[in-house]
Amino acid sequence: MNIPVVFWLVPFASICALAMALYFFKFMMKEDEGNKRMREIAGYIRVGAMAYLKQQYKVVIVIFIVLCIIFCFMSYVLHVQNPWVPFAFLTGGFFSGLCGFFGMKTATYASARTANAVSKSLNRGLRVAFRSGAVMGLVVVGLGLLDIAIWFVLLNIFYHGNHMALVTITTTMLTFGMGASTQALFARVGGGIYTKAADVGADLVGKVEADIPEDDPRNPATIADNVGDNVGDVAGMGADLYESYCGSILSTAALGATAFALNGDMQLKAVIAPMLIAAVGIFLSLAGIFMVRTKEGATMKDLLHSLNLGTNVAAILIAVAAFIILSCLNIENWLGVSFSVVCGLAAGVIIGFATEYYTSQSYKPTQQIAAAAQTGSATVIIKGIGTGMISTMIPVVTISVAIIMSYLCANGFDMSMSSESISKGLYGIGIAAVGMLSTLGITLATDAYGPIADNAGGNAEMSQLGEEVRQRTDALDALGNTTAATGKGFAIGSAALTALALLASYVEEVKINMIRATNEGSVFLDKLGNVFDPAKAQLLDMINYFQVTLMNPKVIIGVFIGAMAAFMFSGITMGAVGRAAGSMVEEVRRQFREIKGILQGKAVPDYSRCIEISTRSALREMVFPSLLAIVIPIIVGCVLGVAGVLGLLVGGMSTGFTLAVFMANSGGAWDNAKKMIEEGSFGGKGSSSHKASIVGDTVGDPFKDTSGPSLNILIKLMSMVSIVMAGLTVAVAG
Repeated sequence: MNIPVVFWLVPFASICALAMALYFFKFMMKEDEGNKRMREIAGYIRVGAMAYLKQQYKVVIVIFIVLCIIFCFMSYVLHVQNPWVPFAFLTGGFFSGLCGFFGMKTATYASARTANAVSKSLNRGLRVAFRSGAVMGLVVVGLGLLDIAIWFVLLNIFYHGNHMALVTITTTMLTFGMGASTQALFARVGGGIYTKAADVGADLVGKVEADIPEDDPRNPATIADNVGDNVGDVAGMGADLYESYCGSILSTAALGATAFALNGDMQLKAVIAPMLIAAVGIFLSLAGIFMVRTKEGATMKDLLHSLNLGTNVAAILIAVAAFIILSCLNIENWLGVSFSVVCGLAAGVIIGFATEYYTSQSYKPTQQIAAAAQTGSATVIIKGIGTGMISTMIPVVTISVAIIMSYLCANGFDMSMSSESISKGLYGIGIAAVGMLSTLGITLATDAYGPIADNAGGNAEMSQLGEEVRQRTDALDALGNTTAATGKGFAIGSAALTALALLASYVEEVKINMIRATNEGSVFLDKLGNVFDPAKAQLLDMINYFQVTLMNPKVIIGVFIGAMAAFMFSGITMGAVGRAAGSMVEEVRRQFREIKGILQGKAVPDYSRCIEISTRSALREMVFPSLLAIVIPIIVGCVLGVAGVLGLLVGGMSTGFTLAVFMANSGGAWDNAKKMIEEGSFGGKGSSSHKASIVGDTVGDPFKDTSGPSLNILIKLMSMVSIVMAGLTVAVAG
């Protein structure tokens, strides 16, 4: 199998993305960090963030070493896995961690510079914050595509000439997605616990009990809160979308290898097509990034328009580019497959707008939550929960329509349910996920921008830069809340499509393991017609062999366990936030009580103690829920077999997706309802409505920043673990 020349666009694009990330980083570093006080505050946050990340990586490295040893045993002793699995697993985790490190390093340097730039003009502040966020987006897509390109070239050297080469290569590459997913879950859960422990402690004691403003330097938890914005919403989100991005490309490549197994030339084109679409998406994301600018005195709608212009132009251009790429490759039914890409892009845009509608203070749902604060905390919480539940309808319907339309477009509207029709339809779903994530370079930039703007506002408040500067940072911060909510909705939507593609990839991985068993004399030989040929191991034969039907109790039990896992995971992570926040509340109260003169501004709080509490709590609490996502698929596979695992993945995907949308949108709406009141509505700051909205926002914090966004990693990680453990499942339970 010779690698076509056009493939080299993939590593070239990845290198260009990393080069532009470096350019934007240097652009940000040239900006003035401000006065001595601004530099001092930024230094506290930078040291705290890096200290946490260092401790988190120490814990994660130990877990990775243990899992790698297990994979080596399965590969080289039990021979139930490909021998490349341990190495692919490690590189996935390494690159995912590297994304978080680079993104957070940039964000902690950017916040003070953004605050100082805002003092000169709103547009300058927006450019500094957004281009700093673009570093995260470009590092994610650059390292993701580079990792994929390296593995594709390397495995092609070792498997060159093998008649199963592309099937083997793509399914092996899928396993590095498990490393990325594992690291992402630790980053998301740990970062979410860290930031919400500090945030809840700062809000409940500082704003409600002591009645001091947000980001007031007298609040001991303020610095820890700002550190948490970086470790949760920058490092955590970066690792999250890195594994979504890679997972969508790899699962689609694997599906292409099996869908076109009878046609070697077409098979290769189907494998590299998602990589090429992602590569072109990098260049179009860059074009969108340079389009983001605004005018002085811009309203919230003006700021939203500035960001939406860049993201929407990039989305439209990649839709056009997909038609050109697929037609030039001359992929079978290239027109239909191109429309599958459009389905994914359209779904991402619609989910983004729906999230904006339900979480932005410019629209009725959030305005109604703010109005409900006039009658107390309980009505704020009730209205927020109800709004979050209703908000699930549009994303669920959108994803459902995208799934069926991308499926039908790719298989030429063939409803015969033949093996070939199903395989090509599933390839369409996979490439729709690639389409949705192809402009991640700019989409993630809009999300990483949020915590940078938030920290800039905190720096401006603590440095007492003046009312005009604070108003500008508040405008950027409110925009950041909306973009963060939109980013979470986008991440969750992409997770649903990616998880479905991974579900199909799991079936193909089971097939390969059964073929391997066939070659070793398994009873499955008769089921395959005594022919060692992956193209003849039909998908429907697999389903019939393992009795994957709703009449099989194993499937139903798996569905229930998958649904339960989503709720159990959410409950554990919210409980972890509650315990960590409780420790923080007690510490802030202790300092107010024992350190005389804090509230009068005559004494300096012990910021480092609060940072230590958040760090220790996050590291202690993140391990159990993260390991749960790894252990459950293994146990279900060993006990219930392939049928049970398929039920588990379906239950986890459907429940996890809906629950994640509900939690993310509720939390975002509560947050912006509080912001709306702080801007003067319904009594303004210090009013009873404001205090009620703070309680609602505090309840929503673990919803939107810990449990909700972690769920989309949970459903993908369970899929990845199932794929990696498919050989063990087949060997033990069948």
